[in-house]
Amino acid sequence: MDRPRKYAAEALGTALLLAVVIGSGIMAERLAGGNVAVALLANTLATVGGLYILIEVFGPVSGAHFNPAVSAVMAVRRELPWSDFAPYVAAQLLGAMVGAWLAHAMFELPLLQWSAKARTGWGQWIAEAVATAGLLLVILRAPAGRASAMVAAFIGSAYWFTASTSFANPAAAFGRMFSDTFAGISPASVPGFVAAQLAGAAIGFAIHAFLEPRLHPRGHPNVIEASGATEEAP
Repeated sequence: MDRPRKYAAEALGTALLLAVVIGSGIMAERLAGGNVAVALLANTLATVGGLYILIEVFGPVSGAHFNPAVSAVMAVRRELPWSDFAPYVAAQLLGAMVGAWLAHAMFELPLLQWSAKARTGWGQWIAEAVATAGLLLVILRAPAGRASAMVAAFIGSAYWFTASTSFANPAAAFGRMFSDTFAGISPASVPGFVAAQLAGAAIGFAIHAFLEPRLHPRGHPNVIEASGATEEAP
């Protein structure tokens, strides 16, 4: 049965993504000598490279969503069966938490932490809506075979042009609340981020529908593009 393999891929991919984001944040902060701009730049570069690789590796298995907002849109578009939606989200949330713990273990930090880093306010919420809308728009409209690079590039740029440094992912917000490090977010700030991300996903989907989706040539008639990679249609 293919489903357990897909769920495992989503959990593992999300865990590695959070380990990249949090681990590179820890390393960057240690090496930057207090220069926050340099730390953010290092964190950005690691995230861009890691995200691109993870999408390429896990895309053929699960679609490489790593993001409940992406999975929700794909379910609405019937590119992900609704019966798979809840297991996908559960796998992503579990993976995000484990990824935070993995980063802590690699840097010999206490495994169990709660972030004290408040990230709140209209500016941050608007930024998350913009980042998530842009992410969904890139995923839905990227030419065939280019989504992995385009998603990674967009997230990297959004680290710098958004006030929130572009989480754009409810699973990332969930996982990062377990890390009191450079990349963390306080649990009290997570609901606002998640609400903004879901609103942004809906906006991105609506913009895509307004622009009319392009049909891309496929390498195989039973392959669909999802979250920057490919997934076999049922």
